[in-house]
Amino acid sequence: MPLQNRVDPFGRILAVPERGLLMGNRGGRLHDPATRTLLGRTFASRRWICCTLAERGRPRRVMGAGYTELFFLDEVVALAAGHRPCFACRGDAARAFAHAFGGASAMSAPTAEAIDHRLHAERRSAERPDPARRRHAAGALPDGAIYAAEGTAFALRGSRRLKFGFGGWSDAGPRPDGPLALLTPLSTLAALAHGYRPLWHPSADV
Repeated sequence: MPLQNRVDPFGRILAVPERGLLMGNRGGRLHDPATRTLLGRTFASRRWICCTLAERGRPRRVMGAGYTELFFLDEVVALAAGHRPCFACRGDAARAFAHAFGGASAMSAPTAEAIDHRLHAERRSAERPDPARRRHAAGALPDGAIYAAEGTAFALRGSRRLKFGFGGWSDAGPRPDGPLALLTPLSTLAALAHGYRPLWHPSADV
C-alpha cells in the first residue's frame, strides 16, 4: 500500500502510487514512525519547502524517524499547495523565486523566513477563502497558476489549460474565460507573473 504522503494542488496529503518529480516537507514530522501513518496535523512549522528527490545521494527510509517526506507531481503543484523552493538543495531555483517574490511584493532580497511568514499567512487565509479575493480573470493569470473547478485542479499554460492527475497533466482544452477560483497563493502568483519559471512535469508538454 502506498504511504499517505503525496500532495495535490489543494494541499491535501493523500495515498496514491505515483510519486512525482519533487520531494518536500512542512517543517518537521507529521507521522508516527512506528506505523508510518499521519498523526492528524498537516504541518509542523511555517517552513513548507519543495526539494529534489535525492538527498545528496544518500539512501533514506521514507517516513522514518525524521521529517515527513512529501511528494509532488512537479513544482507547479508544490507552489499551488503553498510550498516554495528549498534553499539547501535547490539553491538556484530558490534564489530565482526569492528574486521574483521580492520584486513582486516590493520586498528587497526577502529571506526564506520572510517568504515563509508571508506564505503561511496566505495559507491560513485560504482555509476561510474570500471568493472575491481568490477569483481572478483568466487572461491576467501567468503560466503555472492553478485554479479549481468542480472539485478538479487545472493549470494554465500558454493558450491551454491542463487537468491535474497524480500521474501527470492532460490537455483540457483552451484557456478559459472569466474569473477563476485560484489555488495558487497570491504572493506566489505574483512571483510567477514577475518571471519565476517553475519546473513542470514532462506531461505538461502537450
